[in-house]
Amino acid sequence: MFKFWKKDRAPEKTPAADVASDTPENAVQTLPTGPVQAPSTDVPPDPAEASVALVADSVALEKVDESETDNSGKPNWRERLSGSALSRSLGSLFARKPKLDEALLDDLETALLTADVGVSATELLLENLRQRMRKREFADADGLLAALREALLTMLAPIAVPLRIPTEIKPFVVLVVGVNGVGKTTTIGKLARRHQQEGRHVLLAAGDTFRAAAVEQLKAWGMRNQIAVISQGSGADSASVIFDALQAATSRNVDLLIADTAGRLHTQSGLMDELSKIKRVLAKLDPAAPHEVLLVIDGTTGQNAVNQVRQFSLAAGVTGLVVTKLDGTAKGGVVFALATEFGLPIRYVGLGEGLDDLREFDPAAFVAGLLPANLGVE
Repeated sequence: MFKFWKKDRAPEKTPAADVASDTPENAVQTLPTGPVQAPSTDVPPDPAEASVALVADSVALEKVDESETDNSGKPNWRERLSGSALSRSLGSLFARKPKLDEALLDDLETALLTADVGVSATELLLENLRQRMRKREFADADGLLAALREALLTMLAPIAVPLRIPTEIKPFVVLVVGVNGVGKTTTIGKLARRHQQEGRHVLLAAGDTFRAAAVEQLKAWGMRNQIAVISQGSGADSASVIFDALQAATSRNVDLLIADTAGRLHTQSGLMDELSKIKRVLAKLDPAAPHEVLLVIDGTTGQNAVNQVRQFSLAAGVTGLVVTKLDGTAKGGVVFALATEFGLPIRYVGLGEGLDDLREFDPAAFVAGLLPANLGVE
């Protein structure tokens, strides 16, 4: 039996909301911020629950393996993830029909580390597989691969917590943060469209005042979906813009306010301090705001993503992650590293450029996409 748990898991949000939609316009005013740390839990796993969870993991993977197409008609996860470094390296390893021995575990360790699974996660996985191999639980390498798939799914299951917008909190404020070039503004546009289609009244705040193109990009998303965008001129105080947006969202009875922020390197202390300022200023209108701090991570970043999560959590109290650019050549393994290091919920993943390619994180689909059951078949 194989069970992972994590100390610093972010809390789940409450149930989903349901409301109307809006038409675009521009406005202006003032705003600031401060950090929010997710509470931690440390509950040891129940052995009985562990065996039940493992059976559930196997069933979940089998169901995904049987389904070659996405019920929504969108490209399935396997199609999007088959080109990842993890899929390619493990596919090459198991296609050789390797002998079940220590050399196979060494090769597996190299493949996992090369795909950015991270040292901690790799050690957990290898130690479990090594013990089970010594107990002769696997008949061959394919048996070990099946156990690896189940172990990876067990590792990810606790962090698959969708973002839920509670009806009792209006407006629900989502602050979106991240370094330059991760697809932050595009993620906001897709996220806004998603929630608008679910019947919520959405408002956007153009808090990335450092880059003029970011404001125009967000306005373009607003026009495209007929969602109002609160903005000021280039170089305006980001906290002021988001503060004004919260005032506007409150007066308009908006369900969801999504605020963009300037892309910044996690090593830029001045810009990181600005995130803390935004949170402090928002708290003047709503002590609980922002209710969600989404950190957007580029899936191709590798282990640097771990440093980003650590620094942004200190500055802004990250409560959830969005991992983008997982399609194509992204390594994909960083998702397991983040799960092991932080236990923060992965709310969404980006699997392509399309409007519908921002998906809620599905661990079974993700693992089956990276490591299909027929991975070792040439």
